[in-house]
Amino acid sequence: MTKNAIRLERTFPHPKEAVWAALTTPNLLARWWAPGDIAPEVGHRFTMDMGGWGQQQCEVLTVDPDTSISFAFAQGVLDTTITWTLRSTENGTVLHFEHAGFNLDTPMGQQALHGMGNGWPGLLARIDQVLISVS
Repeated sequence: MTKNAIRLERTFPHPKEAVWAALTTPNLLARWWAPGDIAPEVGHRFTMDMGGWGQQQCEVLTVDPDTSISFAFAQGVLDTTITWTLRSTENGTVLHFEHAGFNLDTPMGQQALHGMGNGWPGLLARIDQVLISVS
């Protein structure tokens, strides 16, 4: 974590297209993170069902197919941005993750940064198991 963002990198022994599918296909996304009707289309609005944290409104901001997607997360609540960027390697795919824009001037922003900073590493690790189960 740095200042108002969480930045992580994780390598998966899977092709970039498979990792992309885990990030942008609703039924796969629900298996490692939360249910949501994401679609890799700029301007697409969707809702993530975060259980006890409620329904979080999102909107896709940028897409580079099979390479990166960025979306506004928790609009009207946290107003943060999540970006996933993929890079193929000889042994699979590197995922660069950034969850940015936490308002550290508020207790909610501080708590969200801390809590999500602790939670994201475990969530991203679950992608591997999802991809193993569908391959």
